[in-house]
Amino acid sequence: MNSAARFPIGVFDSGLGGLTVLRQIQTQLPQEPVIYFADTARVPYGSRPTWEIEQFVRQIVQWLLKERVKMVIMACHTGSALVLEQLRGEVPVPIVGILLPGARQAVSTLHQQTGGQGRRIGILATEGTVRSRAFERAVLEAEPRALVQAVACPEFVPWIERGAYRLGAPGHAELREVVASYLEPLQDWPLETLVYGCTHYPLLEPLIRERLGRDFPCVDPAVPTVAAAAQELIALGLTHQGPARYRFCVTGDPEQFLHKARPFLPVDAQIEQVHLPVSAVVQPEE
Repeated sequence: MNSAARFPIGVFDSGLGGLTVLRQIQTQLPQEPVIYFADTARVPYGSRPTWEIEQFVRQIVQWLLKERVKMVIMACHTGSALVLEQLRGEVPVPIVGILLPGARQAVSTLHQQTGGQGRRIGILATEGTVRSRAFERAVLEAEPRALVQAVACPEFVPWIERGAYRLGAPGHAELREVVASYLEPLQDWPLETLVYGCTHYPLLEPLIRERLGRDFPCVDPAVPTVAAAAQELIALGLTHQGPARYRFCVTGDPEQFLHKARPFLPVDAQIEQVHLPVSAVVQPEE
């Protein structure tokens, strides 16, 4: 066994959303150790300028490398859309993005659902992901005939980070109205498959289905992303034989994260606070 196999997988996101990826790791790779990093002090990423997101992501990846991770899973669509390809040539461990596996799974699901005749794929994503058109391009690369409707939903992440996605939670009724507003472009469109372009968004699936009121598949990119990571670990001889261990690190308030993330966390989870140097994030000169 490769000696690096005992090292953890590093998973990072701006906040709670990447926990949907962690949940898939626990299902598909239950013996793998994981460091989960949430940049909760700077969430959300979606409406930030590209240069700022690039610097945030590089800071986090460098921190994970210092913690000796064997792989990085970028559980952030905005980061995957804007920074992934540059980072792959810069770091010494494999980096798995979430965008391409999700796009390919959306096309595969569309074909299965419609017998190869369907064309209409809806994407719900952050402003940054929609603006980059990276998800749309990935879908069209896999299925050039696809008709793609991408909808930016900038308010979803802040509401989810407040915990309003849970039935009965403060703000849940207001969030239902926010969901209704963003889904308006898809209301009368003959949608055949919906893909979540942000790892936070699967937490809103009950509200999304309630609003659209139609039966269609919803693709959670966490599932194919972890499957892709598993294949790479096997190919590189980096699979771990257990027992799994989990470490949770945040840049914001650990107690707030623990309270909001409790349904996703092990009973004995401890949350560490990590201080990244804010002064290192500087807008480049034009």
